[in-house]
Amino acid sequence: MADQSLSAHDAPLRVAYVINTYPRPSQTFIRREIRALEAAGLSITRFAMRRDEQKVTSNEDRQEQDRTEYILDQGPLRMAAALLRAVTRHPGSLLTAWRAGRRSGPGRGPLRQMIYLAEAAVLATRCRQLAISHVHAHFGTNSADVARYVGLLEGPGYSVTFHGPEEFDAPHGLLMADKIAQSRFVVAVSSFGRSQLSRWTAFPHWDKLHVVHCGIDPAMFAAPAPMPAGPGPDQPLRLVSVGRFAEQKGQMVLIEAMARCAAPVHLTLVGDGPLAPDLRAAILKHGMEARVSMPGWLDEAGVRQALADAHVMVLPSFAEGLPVALMEAMASARPSIATLIAGIPELMLDGQTGWLIPAGSVQDLARALEKAAATPGPQLSAMGLAARERALDRHNIASQAARLADLFRAAVKA
Repeated sequence: MADQSLSAHDAPLRVAYVINTYPRPSQTFIRREIRALEAAGLSITRFAMRRDEQKVTSNEDRQEQDRTEYILDQGPLRMAAALLRAVTRHPGSLLTAWRAGRRSGPGRGPLRQMIYLAEAAVLATRCRQLAISHVHAHFGTNSADVARYVGLLEGPGYSVTFHGPEEFDAPHGLLMADKIAQSRFVVAVSSFGRSQLSRWTAFPHWDKLHVVHCGIDPAMFAAPAPMPAGPGPDQPLRLVSVGRFAEQKGQMVLIEAMARCAAPVHLTLVGDGPLAPDLRAAILKHGMEARVSMPGWLDEAGVRQALADAHVMVLPSFAEGLPVALMEAMASARPSIATLIAGIPELMLDGQTGWLIPAGSVQDLARALEKAAATPGPQLSAMGLAARERALDRHNIASQAARLADLFRAAVKA
């Protein structure tokens, strides 16, 4: 926390970061963004509604957990008292939340909105106590609801980073237009994402829409590991895929493509999630137990090692924002096979940094695997170096955080 003796003029800009569940293994990009903002001179206070049910294992995430305030740790009685005080002073907020519940999608009705309003009441109080000037929510779901309600309770204004694809699947149920209209500004992580936000907000609000990429720390990828031996007749193409095992990530298509691929290929599936049992069953069905490894979630060091051990990253996604796993693979000097969706084509160059394929096509993915397996190691290395240069140029965390910091400062001054 910054020195309280600083004058208001000299004190750093204080921003509250609001996330539903934090930290999580899939949210390293948020941690990097926060720390880069702090390195740029901003004071960031982390708030999350709840702790992750999955145990925190990395030292970095343990440190983040220790620095995060958890709203629901207040307990139901304190939350109810905070809500009562808030609606007594600002009765209009109760009507706004009730109307939001009537207009929202399944699971986001009036009772749920009352919970968000209670969380906002706690957060608004903390913002006043800590002299926080701005609230920034990651994801346009309930964290953005809470940030919006803080503004109704005499708290600071807010902004939101929309990632997709979940927000773009339910723009009306998430009240996306309201959240954008009432915000100071909003961020998309790709130009594609900004185009989707433009679909669901009135033209007069388009000037609020900005693109700030998720970033990677070049220092973490300072010396990429050399490409493994092969691929060749005696050295299988070594693939890695990193992501949550869920429908949108398309790993089942990858298993089917592996079964069709005639070339020697080995796959490491890094992650976990609801589709893990189905994926294991498919691997058994095709007799590929020796060709597919599933180590579970890995920390950042583990992911970097998995990338170092691979020739090629594979992302067979059906829906994305702009995957951080792809950026990290490219920064690790590894070419990728990925689908032509969302923000991916903004980063990847087909035939130069990897191969882009239609989403959902087992046949096209199998062909891409065979093409990668037939590519000589030196050519894969050259593609990997081109990928690294592009990722570091477009996704340097320091430059992206600087853009975001400028947006915060301009919003507070406006």
